[in-house]
Amino acid sequence: MNEFEEKMRMQDKTKPKMKSILSRLVLLILCLNLPAAQAPAQDKKQTDAAVQAFHAYYEKSLRDYGVIGSSFMLIHDNQVIDRQFYGTAHIANKYKVDENTIYHWASISKTFTGIAIMQLRDRGKLKLEDPITKYVPELRVVHNPFGSTDEITLGMLISHTAGFRGGTFPFGGDKDWHPAEPTRWEQLVAMLPYTEVEFKPGSKYSYSNPGIVYLGQVIERLSGEDYEVYMDKNVLKPLEMYHSFYDATPFHLLKHRSHSYRISKEGKMTEGRFDMDTGITVANGGLNAPFPDMAKYLNFLMGDPKKQAEYDVILKRSSLEEMFRPVMDVLDEPKDGQNRKDYIGKAFFIEDNFGQRFIAHSGHQNNFATHLYYNPATRCAYLVAYNTINSGANGDPKATTGRLDKEIKEYLFQNIFPLFKK
Repeated sequence: MNEFEEKMRMQDKTKPKMKSILSRLVLLILCLNLPAAQAPAQDKKQTDAAVQAFHAYYEKSLRDYGVIGSSFMLIHDNQVIDRQFYGTAHIANKYKVDENTIYHWASISKTFTGIAIMQLRDRGKLKLEDPITKYVPELRVVHNPFGSTDEITLGMLISHTAGFRGGTFPFGGDKDWHPAEPTRWEQLVAMLPYTEVEFKPGSKYSYSNPGIVYLGQVIERLSGEDYEVYMDKNVLKPLEMYHSFYDATPFHLLKHRSHSYRISKEGKMTEGRFDMDTGITVANGGLNAPFPDMAKYLNFLMGDPKKQAEYDVILKRSSLEEMFRPVMDVLDEPKDGQNRKDYIGKAFFIEDNFGQRFIAHSGHQNNFATHLYYNPATRCAYLVAYNTINSGANGDPKATTGRLDKEIKEYLFQNIFPLFKK
């Protein structure tokens, strides 16, 4: 037998052994993988049960608190995990709340304005260290007992540390013909000599609607476009939020527009202003959108590897995460007896609560209440909206929509969010 034949004979002898070893290896790999394959099914079963329990809690809470219409959405890792639609969107028209119902998102609009300011910063149009008077020189007439108004920067305005008051309109009215908000910039300019800076700019946090209105003016003056046009071109359209808009509802979407309602302590219901115009304060609170569009916004906030290149055209991930970093404490002491801390970032709030960190913002205007919370560690988030402000359901002065919103939030923080591991 020559050398070649001897090698072939030896290989034939080892083939059965090699097949046996390979078979055992395959079986071992399958066995090792088996628990990992089973775990997601177990986790899903647990999550599904928890979500079903939340459904019952959510619906009972809405009934107990006298809410007329509400929507809820839970998102994890860019996927909608759960959605709930409750009650009536428009009583007179007998419209039920559904996936297409359009809510007024009020002050959550501020986060969109913040994103536009960061866009302009990244595109070299401005610096956050720039004084606001560089772009809105009319503010020089504001009374500032702490120094020059030229020292107030865009960065202070975006983080609510500039020292301006909270309310946009220093006077109001209860007549139907009174404007809900100033309709023209000249009206605000006329008020500026009667406006003062309330604390040393940059020294502390104080929520300010006018500060965001002034940033809206910066966007208009640098872009040469109305705020609404700029936002539609640079944020809403790129995010494919095609059913979202500012102020007056397009005619073809009116059938989806939610009305809003207020219930007094005595149980009397009154209607809000339907299709309210936020006027010159649009940058502060003018956004209207259905939940599927707002889910797209949340996906943008959490990021998506599959779409990151598209998102980066709107705002770089690093710039967005810069907005999520604390700038100033909001609470001096832990709130509600919890080990909780709140901060303001750039247009977003940061809440450390129940051992988790959340990026957040709320909205309250014209009898709408809205909230969004996003946990960056677990890539989990939720949206909720109510078309009712209740001043005390069932005769309980504490049973307000604000307390309902807090109770739902804490239920989710304790029972739902921990199911999504890091």
